[in-house]
Amino acid sequence: MKKQKENEMREAPYELILEGLASQHPDAKPELDFTSPYELLIATILSAQCTDKQVNKVTPALFAAYPAPCDMAKAEPEEIEPYIRSCGFYHNKAKNIVSACRDIAERFGGEVPDNREGLESLAGVGRKTANVVLSNAFGVPAIAVDTHVFRVSNRLGLASAKTVEETERQLMRNIPEDKWSIAHHWLIFHGRRVCSAQRPKCAECMVRELCREYSNRKDKEDK
Repeated sequence: MKKQKENEMREAPYELILEGLASQHPDAKPELDFTSPYELLIATILSAQCTDKQVNKVTPALFAAYPAPCDMAKAEPEEIEPYIRSCGFYHNKAKNIVSACRDIAERFGGEVPDNREGLESLAGVGRKTANVVLSNAFGVPAIAVDTHVFRVSNRLGLASAKTVEETERQLMRNIPEDKWSIAHHWLIFHGRRVCSAQRPKCAECMVRELCREYSNRKDKEDK
């Protein structure tokens, strides 16, 4: 009985934090524009070190020119570079996109794979990108840990890790599986709107009283 009570006390803050994030960001959702797994895959590759807003500016023309993986597979990287130049690192991104689409066309029958192993075998696709596609295109529960998710989850106390990989593992333990995907968006929205890297807006944060870093800072100020 005592152990059960201790577990409930330990788990309660996680649930309360999630409830607070959900309340503060009821509009949380993917901010990359896409209509298919293919479009989401390409947009996510382009979003590396680039804003979703900028990616959304370039993808309409890109997808109009190359509407399916088989179309992109026939292109040379130099042909798509003009479309994605403003997204940064466009040389490497162009190579990865063309290579990934050639593999999709040749190895996966022209369809973006709906499993982690297949996705991570594609050029330019790591675990984070695979998680984004699995979660948002195929409805597979997953938590993609980007800079916002890493920063916010470790500040709040949903995780206590020094690496992206360990942060993801801890979040998967501390968040119910049926909330993994939406929690990913809550954390991203919180990082962009409230819990910024340099000047977090703690006064506007609905979960500050549950936040580990906020509590630690208050304790130091009180001493």
